[in-house]
Amino acid sequence: MSLLLEAQHLGVSRRHKSILRDVSIGFGATGSVAIIGPNGAGKSTLLALLAGLETPAQGEVRLGARRVVDVPAAERAQAIGFMPQHFEPHWDLVLEELLGMRLTPPRGKAPAQWPTVDEVIARNQLQAFRGRRWSTLSGGEQARVLLATVLATDPPILLADEPGAALDVRHRLTLVEALAQRGRTRLVIVAMHDLDLAFRHFERIVVVADGRIAIDGGEELIHAALLDESFGVVFDRIGVPPGVMLRARLRRQAGP
Repeated sequence: MSLLLEAQHLGVSRRHKSILRDVSIGFGATGSVAIIGPNGAGKSTLLALLAGLETPAQGEVRLGARRVVDVPAAERAQAIGFMPQHFEPHWDLVLEELLGMRLTPPRGKAPAQWPTVDEVIARNQLQAFRGRRWSTLSGGEQARVLLATVLATDPPILLADEPGAALDVRHRLTLVEALAQRGRTRLVIVAMHDLDLAFRHFERIVVVADGRIAIDGGEELIHAALLDESFGVVFDRIGVPPGVMLRARLRRQAGP
């Protein structure tokens, strides 16, 4: 299988602390991938490297046949949609202005191939936010607006870092289901903390622990002992048809 996005032997250190160590992983042109792991495991750093926003100290990331850092920024932005965990625009723009900036076609791209601001707003049911400034939106509203902006040009790759963290339960479920559905025709890679949602909706689960890829597989990983070890807890597996729900206990509480 040819890989659309591939990391080879990535290494990152900050302040003499190793963040990622010899991480190699590849992704095809389609698929829904959840990256999970404890805080500080390196999930956000891995996403930033895959997006070409950071340069590793060791190794490289390739977008198709090219190193991602060699792809011009404008071209890379159209290939990879990146939704950070925290976003604050330099100016306090309204939704129309944010979308207008995203929808400005790069040189050589026919404007007719791009949706209009009106189409993106209608598609994402954001009419109520059309003229509101970023600073007036709640955390959940900002997350919805940011995702719509990132997806406005339908990039073949979407990288999202905890996209549902600020959303209420209903909108979080809606978002996760939409991202997983998108993975049928595009590549979607999401770093997330909700393990139950990850296992329920995503085809591939990548567990990052202590700066390394600890496990990489499908829904069967929910039963892997390495999952408990990676998070430093004991998971009770509770059958909740059609799947299994995880309930964590501290190791010192684990008894017979």
